[in-house]
This record gives sequence, structure tokens and C-alpha cells, in this order.
Amino acid sequence: MAALHATASGCHVSLVTKDVLEHANTRYAQGGIAGVLFDDDSAAAHVRDTLVAGAGLSDPDAVAVLVDEGPDRIRELIALGVAFDRTADGEYVRGLEAAHSYPRILHAGGDATGTAIELALVARLRASAVRVIEHAFLVDLLIDDGRVVGVDLLVGDSARQQITADAVILATGGAGQLYAHTTNPPVATGDGIAAALRAGAAVVDLEFVQFHPTVLPAEDDRDPFLVSEAVRGEGAVLRDDQGRRFMLDVHPDSELAPRDVVARAIADAMAAQGGRPVLLDATGLRPTRKHTASFLARRFPTIDGAVRARDRDWSREPIPVTPAAHYLMGGVTTDLHGRTSLPGLYAVGEVARTGVHGANRLASNSLLEGAVFGARAGDVVAGDVATGEWPDEGAFARAGVPASLPHPSAAAAIRTSPQPLGTDESAPFTRAALQTLLWSDAGLVRDERGLSHAASVIATWRRAVRTPITEAQFEDENLLEVAAALVAAARARTESVGAHARRDAPQGTQALHSVREPMETR
Repeated sequence: MAALHATASGCHVSLVTKDVLEHANTRYAQGGIAGVLFDDDSAAAHVRDTLVAGAGLSDPDAVAVLVDEGPDRIRELIALGVAFDRTADGEYVRGLEAAHSYPRILHAGGDATGTAIELALVARLRASAVRVIEHAFLVDLLIDDGRVVGVDLLVGDSARQQITADAVILATGGAGQLYAHTTNPPVATGDGIAAALRAGAAVVDLEFVQFHPTVLPAEDDRDPFLVSEAVRGEGAVLRDDQGRRFMLDVHPDSELAPRDVVARAIADAMAAQGGRPVLLDATGLRPTRKHTASFLARRFPTIDGAVRARDRDWSREPIPVTPAAHYLMGGVTTDLHGRTSLPGLYAVGEVARTGVHGANRLASNSLLEGAVFGARAGDVVAGDVATGEWPDEGAFARAGVPASLPHPSAAAAIRTSPQPLGTDESAPFTRAALQTLLWSDAGLVRDERGLSHAASVIATWRRAVRTPITEAQFEDENLLEVAAALVAAARARTESVGAHARRDAPQGTQALHSVREPMETR
């Protein structure tokens, strides 16, 4: 979206991707895209739902932009060819997902919304004047006199190439590969965040990692597979291995509580039953098993295929699910047009911290955020280059968010580290070792003992001298860089809030962010 809008504004755009253009997190988005498109919904309700899910740490101005401009961006996607699902009489199918007070979610292909959006955008890009460079890995940003002036690339895993530019827009996605269990594809290695950190851009809120509650565990040669929240929106329930609906005792909204609440409840239930997965029960969604099987195949064709590929019939019996790392709420902090604290650098999508998500993302707001703020960045970049102007630091401290959090030093972390827990500091650095460390010490629930241990191990690994040559080696170094910043941010935030849950702190104390009342929304 950013590339298309920048091109329409008169820019000559080069789009660089480390894989093929079609391989990104967008294609894996099953749930849908949220927007106020129906007469009996309201912008105020969508704003309220987003702020509540964000646990008071969302930026109300950013949320208002998201909600106000969201419907136009959805209509733009429709004009680009995205065929959202419709009923027999031609009305859009309305989906309900967790923490939404109204069924405002649009889906395409049942549970293939991200794929439908990606295909439409890629088709338009291929037909546009945008220059696409595939298999080109971002090594670093080029800086001249404090301004970003291009990118340093590793092309084809062998040749280095520098491209100069008047501006750079990061759209590199998240960092799910930090964790041993994730819904993210292999390309999600935090490359843009790491490059921004090295360049000195403000990066905040990395402690807020959303863990999706319901993921089919890895099985034989099959990778973990996300089971959309929309399944629970249609009425599926969670049960422990005794058949008890444990969410009824956890939250008034039971299975449709915010994701962080559901994920932690599942983790607690699993711990109480020896680590075995809980069960997602969709067997009662229709009056008969035959009708249920037909509904599941029609409404969730991708998930249905994945379940049946595991030789399971989820119309007949519940399926096992566990939490997994899913989405990073923090990132490179931006103003309301995607500008970062570093002149010439913009960030959009999951790599950015726009302020929309706060401490916990509302379901189906991520595709909307990418569309809204991607378009905004693309719309202003030509004008910014023409004027040479850039916001001062105050634009990046909205809602009381400091430009940088008070991270403890690596040396201090080492001095205060207790005896090693799950990962030996003398063990060599590998991606798998880092993933295991973060899953154990900086995962769904954290505490100072685990975080200080993680900081100590990461500091030891970072002191070793390594010279990356291949793309995979550069990715490993990026993951290590982002891991260090994530753990430092998690240690600095001593309260439990949203997706950042600490065993050693009560919910919502000593907040680093101030909370503002939501602005009036049109």
C-alpha cells in the first residue's frame, strides 16, 4: 500500500524484499480485517474496543486515525480486487472476533483474508511502475549527516549492493522467529527493527509480544498451524482434558476475552494437566455433525484442510491447541504518517510502533493498520522530500511514550544475574538456543529472575566476535540484537500490563506510559 501510494504521489519507488514478493506475514492472516462499514456499528465502538484491548496504552490519536480512515482503505482494497465474502443476498459476511463488541470483521475466502489482500496488492504492484528487487536482504541503512539516504543489501546471498534513496520506508514485518513456537513464517527475523536500532532510531514497546492462544502443535513433519480466533467467534469453546470450559471462570467474555487473557489461561490449564494441550471444541457449531462438517469446510477451508491433513475430524472431536508467539506490538516508533525519529526513515506494518495496539492488539486490526498507515506514509513522502522538513522529537513521544525506555546496561544485567536457568552461558550461540531461551525466560509469562538470566546469556553471546556472510547469519545477528532490546524493555517495565505479564508484579502498577482519554471520533 505504501509503495502504491508513493508512486501515485510522484515517487520513483524500488521495492526490496529478501524473498519473493509474495512471501510475507500478510498471506498468513486468516482472521480478517476490521472496519466500521455497517450502519448499526459506530466508530466510537471500534475506538473503545481497540483502547480496551490495548490495556490503556494505545495512543488515542492513532486509534482515531485507524478507525476513521479504515473504511476508505477497505474500499480501496475492494477496488483493487479483494473479494470479501458475501451472503447469498450479496451482503458482506460479518465476523465476530475476541474483544470486539460488534461483528465488524470482513473475511475473504473464509479464512484466507491475508492471501486475498496480498494477491490483489501484488498484482497491482506488478502492473505498476514500481521496481521490484527480490532475494535482496537488508544488511543496514545508509546514513549521511544524521539522515537515512539508502540501503545496503545482500543480493542473492552473495553480492553486496547499495541503493541510494531520498527516503526509506521499512515494511519488514515482525520478529516471530525469536521464539521456539511461533505462527510466523521463517522470514520474520526482525531485520528492520535491528537495522533501525543500529542506526539510532527510537524503538519502543518491544516487551509487548502477543501470543496467539490457539495453534495446532507441531506434529510429525507438520509445522504449527494457527487456528483463527474467528473459530471461537463462531461459537467454538475451549476445554481442558476433563472437558471443562475453563474460560467461564476466567473472564466475563470467556473464549472471546482479549488474546493475552485467553493465552495465559490456556497456559495455566496446560500446566495443571502436565503440559498437555487444551482442546478447541467446534463440534457443536451446527445441529448435526454433518452440518457442522459442511460449515467448517465452507467457513474455514484452510484450517479445515490443515486439521484433516493431521487425520483429525474436528466436526466429530475437539482438536489440541497451544499458544505461540504471533505479533509484536512494539517496534520502530512513528508519528501519524509513518515518520520515525530518524529523518528520511519511515516504518509501516508490524515493524512500526504506531501507537494503535498499546499493550495488546485487538483482533483483525493489524491488516487495517498496515493499509491505513502504509497509505499515509506513501502519501506524504514526496512532500517531505521536497520540503526537507522533519518533525521534532515531540512527535515521537505521544501518549506519554518516551523516545527510549530506561534499559539496564548489559554489564548491570550480568552483575545481577542469578545462577543460569535453562540455557548455559557457555553454550555457543545458535538461533535454536536463542529461541529456547526467549520462550523460557521472556515468553508468555516473565519474571526478573528469568529476564536477568536471559540478559546475561544474550550479553555473553553478543560479546563473541562473529562476521556474518550469508543471509541466515545476518538474520541470526538481527535476532540477537532484537532479543537484547526486548529483554531490556521487559526488565524496565516492572508492572504486568496487557501482553507483558510478570509473575513478580501485580497487574497495572508502575506504568511507564500515561493514559489519555480517547479523543472524540467522527
